[in-house]
Amino acid sequence: MKNWKPIFINNSKIPLWLSKISPINIWALSFGFWVWCKGEISEKTKRHETTHFQQQLELLFVFQWILYGLFWLIGLIKYRDGKKAYYRNLFEQEAYSNQDNTNYLKNRKRYSWWKYKV
Repeated sequence: MKNWKPIFINNSKIPLWLSKISPINIWALSFGFWVWCKGEISEKTKRHETTHFQQQLELLFVFQWILYGLFWLIGLIKYRDGKKAYYRNLFEQEAYSNQDNTNYLKNRKRYSWWKYKV
């Protein structure tokens, strides 16, 4: 499973629609086995979204979605700012911290997101 990659879908309207109700402007979104992107997805964004895909795999998808929402709510209460709550989410911190590292996904240990703090 460590070498599994999601299916990338370029030029999708899904991130555009979700950006209307989100505290951030969504460029790409990983959900299940798919990643939807507004335009052409870069290698950097592929690494970021593949990190989310691996997080979802290790938590059997649904538990990652539940924890993602819970971490976001904790951040929202703590920071009173939806955008800051997004960036302080443990799952986002791992993905953003390592999206420039071309070897990260090869060497990533399971549950690496756990070392970050909301």
